[in-house]
Amino acid sequence: MNRSILIVICDFLLVSLLAFSTVDINKATDQATPREVRIEIATNQVESGKDLAAVMKLALQDERKNRDLLMGELAKIQAAASEREKQAQSFKEQLQSREQQNLQLQQQQTNVQQQFAAAQTALQNLNQQLQASSADALISKERLAAMEAELRKKAEQAAAMQQQLAQLASSNQLALNEKQRLAGQLQVAEVEKRHATEQVARMQEEVKTEREEKAKLAEGVKALASRSGELTREIRENRPLAPNTIFNEFLTNRVEARFTASRSGLVDTNRRKETETVLVTNGTNIFALSHVQDTPLTLWNPGTDWEGLNGMLTRNAATVPIRSLFFHFQDPRVVFIPVAPAEARQLGGKVYQISSDPFKFQDAVLVGAREGYYGECKFQIELSTPDYVKLDHNFIKGLFGKFNPSRGDLVFSKTGELLGIMANSTYCMMIRNFDAAATFRFGQDVRDQHTGIILSQLYSMVAQLPFKLQ
Repeated sequence: MNRSILIVICDFLLVSLLAFSTVDINKATDQATPREVRIEIATNQVESGKDLAAVMKLALQDERKNRDLLMGELAKIQAAASEREKQAQSFKEQLQSREQQNLQLQQQQTNVQQQFAAAQTALQNLNQQLQASSADALISKERLAAMEAELRKKAEQAAAMQQQLAQLASSNQLALNEKQRLAGQLQVAEVEKRHATEQVARMQEEVKTEREEKAKLAEGVKALASRSGELTREIRENRPLAPNTIFNEFLTNRVEARFTASRSGLVDTNRRKETETVLVTNGTNIFALSHVQDTPLTLWNPGTDWEGLNGMLTRNAATVPIRSLFFHFQDPRVVFIPVAPAEARQLGGKVYQISSDPFKFQDAVLVGAREGYYGECKFQIELSTPDYVKLDHNFIKGLFGKFNPSRGDLVFSKTGELLGIMANSTYCMMIRNFDAAATFRFGQDVRDQHTGIILSQLYSMVAQLPFKLQ
């Protein structure tokens, strides 16, 4: 139950008790009169209950009014609380802003204090300077008079200089007029220079064009000369030479080869051989070419064990030693002697090229190196022996000496290149390379090379060739 309603009920009961009481206060206070106590029972209980209900109804209505008022006040208080909360938030934000402002103000205060300290320092410096200036002012009074005199003197000099300045201005005007005149002349000179530069550029272009034309003409002349040289070389390479010319070149450029082979025995077992040959090159190395029968060596089984091998190549008065001898891999009967380029220059003479196209001409020139004969003949190609060409004995035309083709004769193409060497009296082995099957080093003692075994093996290689080539 609400507290206010309880208070109203208690008040109502208290009033009812007072109202229903019939005690005579005057008599009660009178001491002479004897007291008489009388008890009466109230008979209006029902009415008092109705009044209580009415009072309680009124109290309930008041209570509702109060409740409504309280609810309204509560809503106002809540609204006021919300407003107060907003105000508190605003005050909080203002407080933060004030704190930031206070920080800024503190920073500014610090800066102001620093500036103030700097200003005080500057003020002290100024005071010191002022004191120094005051001292200097006392000292400089004496100087002031001297300075005034000097100033008067300077003023007089300034007046004189003013007159000179006027004269210089007049001279400057004259110089300006002269400058303008020279500027006009300079412009004319610039125009003339520009025209001259353009003319020089045109002339340079013309010279450049003329040089380019001359260069083109020179290139054309060089190309023509190169082409002419190529044509000359091609004509020379494709033009057949006369057999007399080829034989005459052989006589002029031939090299004499001398060989000596020695071994111990009861009788004279030394053997000597001499032959004539030419120097041949494959474009890289230089060799002297010969047949094995023109050397002291013999391909046979069993072979001869030689103890010493020596030799030399001679042309005119020049002589070079033979250091080694190679047996051709294709046909060991063909031997070749390596010659160093310096030794070839020492011997002099022509170094023959091996034929790059052996089948360019069917005719060839055969030269007997030992017998000194030569002749023109035809060679045929056989498919069974691609590294050899066959001499056609029906078309042999001897031109000098007793013409009798035999092994070891040199065969030249009609262009003057070395075609090959006769392996026997019918077949010519074409020289295409200088691959070696075996090598003998020349010297006073060659016993460690076991020449007999090697000569026997080389004989076996020859024996394996077709019978017509042996």
